[in-house]
Amino acid sequence: MTSTDTSPSPFADRAEERDTAPQSVLPLVVRIERSDPPAHTDALETAARAVLALLSDPRTTEATGEWAERVGLWEDARIRKVVRRARGSEWRRASELPGITCTGTSAEVRVFPPVPLDGWPKELVKLQVSGTELDDPEPPSAPDPHSPVLWLNPDVTMSTGKTMAQAGHGAQLTWWALSGPEREAWRRAGFPLAVRTAAPGRWAELTASGLPVVRDAGFTEIAPGSVTVVAEHPALGPNV
Repeated sequence: MTSTDTSPSPFADRAEERDTAPQSVLPLVVRIERSDPPAHTDALETAARAVLALLSDPRTTEATGEWAERVGLWEDARIRKVVRRARGSEWRRASELPGITCTGTSAEVRVFPPVPLDGWPKELVKLQVSGTELDDPEPPSAPDPHSPVLWLNPDVTMSTGKTMAQAGHGAQLTWWALSGPEREAWRRAGFPLAVRTAAPGRWAELTASGLPVVRDAGFTEIAPGSVTVVAEHPALGPNV
């Protein structure tokens, strides 16, 4: 399938074929300087927008785009994402590789086209996965009721890096669920979105709403099948 299809992987109902297909991973690198780290929630939202920026980029969406085949193969298997951190010269070297840098209020996240599980560029392979624990200086405000929200499971604890990947999954499932005009409207608006932790009672309603749901494969940190994110977008139906 191509990256412009509105449905998820053709292997979605054929897990064995999906798992035996060539596996790739989408690298995301977050800039975390010792003296001025980004805020936790801003890093989550910036990572989600970075994934959307890559999915909507002409290098991905056009049939002859330089990333189209790599993204298509990645989407045809498990949509794995791995977040690593960089600072100083590490960040500068990573920024020289083909990719897209998204900037939030305090966060910078660079997304790269998918790479084979064992084929990371040397500039990225040495970057650390651990050490991505970030904080919010103050509690995030209530999300805009007219904007998409990626709701986090209040009962699942994850590192910032892991949560960034889950937010990216939620953004991608939302993208797949939208029509072409709905995608274009979101893109033109700059991909507004919020990432928030749902209240326990609200979470139960969200998971029963029929909205896109992220179920983690359980490769790191949490149990396989854990529901981590419910993606709410105005175009996908009335708010729960």
